[in-house]
Amino acid sequence: LVVGIILVAINPYKQLPIYGDAIIHAYSGQNMGDMDPHIFAVAEEAYKQMARNNKNQSIIVSGESGAGKTVSARYTMRYFATVSKSSSNAHVEDKVLASNPITEAVGNAKTTRNDNSSRFGKYTEISFDQHYQIIGANMRTYLLEKSRVVFQSENERNYHIFYQLCASAVQPEFKHLKLGRSQENNLLFV
Repeated sequence: LVVGIILVAINPYKQLPIYGDAIIHAYSGQNMGDMDPHIFAVAEEAYKQMARNNKNQSIIVSGESGAGKTVSARYTMRYFATVSKSSSNAHVEDKVLASNPITEAVGNAKTTRNDNSSRFGKYTEISFDQHYQIIGANMRTYLLEKSRVVFQSENERNYHIFYQLCASAVQPEFKHLKLGRSQENNLLFV
């Protein structure tokens, strides 16, 4: 097992001017360590290794709830789209993450630390052509807390979709589900 570069990023909970196109271009083509640690430095190294060695690369973005994993992945995808000068540069990160609202409704829940905590993992695969331009992407999601469906810790909730379905129980298309209020239905699952 070979472990490469590790970058620890901290969510400042505000916008910073360190992720624009000028910064992307500053990191493009640089060697690791020539510039300050940055998510773009990690992305550049992976991109360079892919092109140099013609081998797949992986970037693992990990962290606690609210750490900024989704935002870091978005910046990485934008970096790849920009430096590869992909014709699909129409914000590839927006296209890949377009499924996020659906994924979040099904896979996010209220925890004691975060009202909208992702309870799933994502594996995003970005495909490049022989000129190292992006030609597509595929995102797979993995539900990590199946136990949440039938049990929630104190002060936590089930997945958001459960409450959205219960709130829509009066709609004709949901009548056959025989859903009631979330408090009543949640008791059935415990």
